[in-house]
Amino acid sequence: MQSCLTFCQSESPFAPIPLHEVVAFVIARLPRIPAIAADLSGAKRRIIERLKRADTATAPELAAEFGLTDTAIRQHLEALETAELVERVIAPSTGRGRPPVHWRLAASASSLFADRHSDLTVELIASIRSALGEDALQQVVRTRAERQLANYQKVLADLPTVTEKVHRIAELRSAEGYLAEAIDGVGEVTLVEHHCPIRGAADSCSGLCSAELDLFQKAVGPEATVAREQHLLDGGQRCAYRITLK
Repeated sequence: MQSCLTFCQSESPFAPIPLHEVVAFVIARLPRIPAIAADLSGAKRRIIERLKRADTATAPELAAEFGLTDTAIRQHLEALETAELVERVIAPSTGRGRPPVHWRLAASASSLFADRHSDLTVELIASIRSALGEDALQQVVRTRAERQLANYQKVLADLPTVTEKVHRIAELRSAEGYLAEAIDGVGEVTLVEHHCPIRGAADSCSGLCSAELDLFQKAVGPEATVAREQHLLDGGQRCAYRITLK
């Protein structure tokens, strides 16, 4: 971490980037694991691992390697394709007939392999707090929240009502991994987040949760008030925010 701090703070012919912006960039990109639609049998798992070690492979090549029929391999590949774990690549034709179909891993398959981004984020938070102090850490959190708000406001700008904004926020949060939904009530809307993809970071830095409450208030605007009703870090089963129309 010291080498990273030294690099970020070293002299450069270019305008220096503030350290809190560098780390905010990292925190804003916490990992999100997509849902996996297919049940990974032993054969499917072996196919995934084989394609991880190679750029591409054809169905006949995989069938020969695993001692399976072409039909069985194609069924496994099509199931993995439906789950968005593999994808087809059409190779250039080298003669008469159809060009061979090669298979490779899709980007979402990376979630099946070990990933320590979450651990790294927690370590970064601890290192910032230790090296620069709590004030610097909170500045990082504020910078992240400001970037989130700017992105949300662009998407919400043309929506006329608070209710529409909350439903759109739920869609945005689900895309970020929060498994969110908006529930309409009389004079209010509840934003419910059933999952927290930054739980490890939030455990280490409660300011992330405080910033989210402020983020939602600014995103919906002055026509409503936002209050947290449930909180995972306080023992709740989920995070829920009541948005009351004024």
